[in-house]
Amino acid sequence: MAQSSDIKQETLTACAPDLADKLQKWQEFLRVEKNMSRHTLRAYCGDVSHFVQFLANHKGHPPSLNDLSQISLRDFRSWMSRKAMDGAGNASRARSLSGVKNFLSWLDKNGIMHNAAISTVRTPKQAHKLPRPLHESQAKEVLAQAGLLADEDWIAARDKALFTLLYGCGLRIDEALSLNMNDKPRDEFLRVTGKGNKERQVPVIPLVAAALETYRKIKPFGLAPDDPLFIGAHGKRLNQGVAQRAMRELRVTLGLPENATPHALRHSFATHLLQNGANLREIQELLGHASLSTTQRYTEVNAAELIKVYKAAHPRA
Repeated sequence: MAQSSDIKQETLTACAPDLADKLQKWQEFLRVEKNMSRHTLRAYCGDVSHFVQFLANHKGHPPSLNDLSQISLRDFRSWMSRKAMDGAGNASRARSLSGVKNFLSWLDKNGIMHNAAISTVRTPKQAHKLPRPLHESQAKEVLAQAGLLADEDWIAARDKALFTLLYGCGLRIDEALSLNMNDKPRDEFLRVTGKGNKERQVPVIPLVAAALETYRKIKPFGLAPDDPLFIGAHGKRLNQGVAQRAMRELRVTLGLPENATPHALRHSFATHLLQNGANLREIQELLGHASLSTTQRYTEVNAAELIKVYKAAHPRA
């Protein structure tokens, strides 16, 4: 297998040939048939790789499919304990277990192997985290001052267009950075490819359209239809880290809270729509959430804010 694959070569050599073969086929299944996002695919493959390498050390020999079928609840607990000792928190261990369960489930459904113990492994409890949106005034300040610290006008316009797009359309940062020059709003809508390669259309308000057009006009290079819309200083597709750093520097300059991140602009988009009368189904569609339960977190944010205001304003609170 190529060295650039998600299942690393050292993992494949750490296990028996029959297991190595199935690991590669499972990875291909996730990539091609499930259309799994590259971030989730990388995480799943990394977690399963860690599990296989743990088994090799735990069992004292390269694990095979037969070994995998005989892994006991105690073995799974030993692996989870090892991850905890290595510093992995509950959320990280829960995700790792999800990746291993996915692999074992695929083996089972394809009649390759069955493990009876995996269904008895409990997922580590995770803290219930709420989205942390900005207040409307803070979001407006970010958009007004975006690009303030940029060295060149086109970079300032780029940052302003990107942050305006994230807040105005509720895009994930990865969705925005995946856009190309030919991905223009048409009939006031923008077509976006989200998680699982699922497409959705989001409305584009004039503020967003104007910021994008201003940036396009002064973008110095990479103007072909298939070139990236958002680029870095060297003309390549803009890296998430660069966008996050630009927001971090702006946050410090403006004295904004630590939750002022590019992803917080998406949270702010959803929360502010809800506060202004949009219903959950509409917001779910705009955000591209597969499950309504994911979108329902924003109602909890509103409730938390309401309680905060009540306690601050009520004379007997």
